[in-house]
Amino acid sequence: MDTIASLFSFITWPVSWVIVQFHKLYGAIFGPDTGWAWGLSIVSLVVLIRICLIPLFVKQIKSTRNMQVLQPKMKAIQERYKNDKQRQSEEMMKLYKETGTNPLSSCLPILAQSPFFFALYHVLSAIASNKKIGVIDQTLLDSARQAHIFGAPLAAKFMNSSEDVAALGASLTDVRVVTAIMIVMMSASQFFTQRQLMTKNVDLTVKTPYMSQQKMLMYIFPVIFAVMGINFPVGVLVYWLTTNVWTMGQQMYVINQNPTPGSKAQDQYLTRLLKSVTTHGEVRGRTRRNTVKRIVAKGPDRNDIERKFVTGLAKLGFAPQEDGAVIKSDTAEAEAESGAAQRRQQPKRQSKAQRQTGVTQPGAKDAGSTTSKTSLQKQDEKSTPDEKSKQDEKPKSPSRASSGSSRQAKSGQRKGPQRPKHPSKK
Repeated sequence: MDTIASLFSFITWPVSWVIVQFHKLYGAIFGPDTGWAWGLSIVSLVVLIRICLIPLFVKQIKSTRNMQVLQPKMKAIQERYKNDKQRQSEEMMKLYKETGTNPLSSCLPILAQSPFFFALYHVLSAIASNKKIGVIDQTLLDSARQAHIFGAPLAAKFMNSSEDVAALGASLTDVRVVTAIMIVMMSASQFFTQRQLMTKNVDLTVKTPYMSQQKMLMYIFPVIFAVMGINFPVGVLVYWLTTNVWTMGQQMYVINQNPTPGSKAQDQYLTRLLKSVTTHGEVRGRTRRNTVKRIVAKGPDRNDIERKFVTGLAKLGFAPQEDGAVIKSDTAEAEAESGAAQRRQQPKRQSKAQRQTGVTQPGAKDAGSTTSKTSLQKQDEKSTPDEKSKQDEKPKSPSRASSGSSRQAKSGQRKGPQRPKHPSKK
């Protein structure tokens, strides 16, 4: 870890300078040697970095949206090459290249934070070794070594020996309890953030390599951070826990305000929007109007959730417009009611027993008997008097009772007239 951190030593000066500036602010409030002053300085560093990374986050959202637009094409490729996985992967990569979509864009914020993360690790390692680094002089170094967060020094690690921890003025038990709790919280926040993305903001009707990759990251990242966390100083754990909480809150906001089409989050969002239209009689807010505008523009390409939303508006007597607003429309309400009535009037499907016994549903017409009667009447009209007399002379078919009795015969007995036995077998 120290070797990797040394590769980003060129950023240690700006990182240490930012921490010192925040330390001056919080030191005047909580005291310069307190854990609150140094801990909040690290938290403020995270907030500043994440604000600077908002453009990358926007790019990540756009790339994710492109992935969502490509879902129908991906599904078509899967259906076409479902027996050839290699060709399927090649066509997927070709589609990504043509549309300029990068499936790995979700990792951009993490990759962009890596230099600052390792630079902070380098600064805290220097503090633990009692070495001056960047703009941190000896006075600030002594102050940072005295700072404790819930009894654990800022530069202490889970794997430190009791001698190293004693040199920082703390006990090994306090350090391991605090670091263990922070490692668990860090891994749990990472897992919950990724799980929230997979369960609420993904269209589960289409299985793509992108989804498989995200599912793999959901389980791999928390394990990686848990294993690496035992070698992180307390200050680095504060940094990473803060950035995980920020990511979780930022993602929760995006999912609630701009969910993925076809996802569970979109269903919940459109349900809230429909309830708001019911209460206020209009679409309030520019974001919500843009959502309705996109749904109207899709036309027949809407998914099931969006069709359900449009149907709900029609039942309330509203018709969505191209500008994202809704207007009162008696036609939309009448169409919704007629569609519901047609669905109610559809006859229920008969069971197998009903079809065999010939039982019809209540209110249903015996179309078969009517047709047969009509055909018999036509035949009688067409037939001559001689043909009618011949038909009357024909023997009548056995009744149902006789056929029923024949069916009740033994299983080994032959149906129909029995052939007489040979005289020798009597």
